[in-house]
Amino acid sequence: MQVSIRHQPSFAVARCDLGPGESIKAESGAMMSMAADMGVEARMQGGLLGALKRSALGGESFFVSTYIAGPQGGFVDVAANLPGDLLVFPVTPEKALFVQRGSWLASDGTVDIDTKWGGFKNLFGGEGGFIIRASGQGTVVASCYGAVELWDLQPGQRIVVDTGHMVAYEDTVQFQLRKATGGVIQSMKSGEGLVFEFTGPGRVYTQTRNPSALIDWLTMVLPFSRT
Repeated sequence: MQVSIRHQPSFAVARCDLGPGESIKAESGAMMSMAADMGVEARMQGGLLGALKRSALGGESFFVSTYIAGPQGGFVDVAANLPGDLLVFPVTPEKALFVQRGSWLASDGTVDIDTKWGGFKNLFGGEGGFIIRASGQGTVVASCYGAVELWDLQPGQRIVVDTGHMVAYEDTVQFQLRKATGGVIQSMKSGEGLVFEFTGPGRVYTQTRNPSALIDWLTMVLPFSRT
C-alpha cells in the first residue's frame, strides 16, 4: 500500500493506493471515496469480544471495513471527522505503535489492530485507560485535531505533553503521568491538570488542538445559544 496525503494541514485526506488483491482495514465511516471496483466487507475485528473491546474501551467503531482491490488494483480515500492533519506510520515486528482513542483511521491488512490496557495513568489522564496498539508489518494512517508535531526523542530525553494533545507514541518510549504544577490550587490557577512525561528513545506525535477542550466549550455554550 502506498499512501499520499493532500489538503494538508487543515482538512487532510489520505489516498491509499493498493496493488491487485491488496487489502486495507479502515475505521467505519472513514472512507470518503474509492475506486468503483473495490470490494468492501464489514467485519467485527477480532470477533464479537474483540469488537466490543474496541468499541466500548478503545473509542473505535464496532465494525471495521475491509477494502480489497480488484485485478487492476485500486484506491481508497480516508478522512477524519474533525478538521486537522493525518499521519502515516510504518509499523514493523520490532516496533509497535500506540495510538490514542479515536485517532486510528486505516492500516494495511497485514497490521494487527488491538485494544490494550494502558494502565491507570492513561485512565486518570482523561483519555481513557485503553489505547489502540498497532503491530505487525505495514502502514498505519491516523488522524489528529489541528496540526501534528513530531518529537524524535533521544535516549533519556524527556518531553511533557498535555494529555489532550497526545496522538501516538512508539513502544520504545517510556512515560509517566504527573501533575502539571505543584498542587491542586496551582493547577486550577494555571488551567492545567495532568500531563504525560515521555522519555526517549523513540517518537512521540502530538496535536495542536485538544478534542476534549472542544467538547467542554460546546457543552458550555450550546445551552445559551438556544435561548
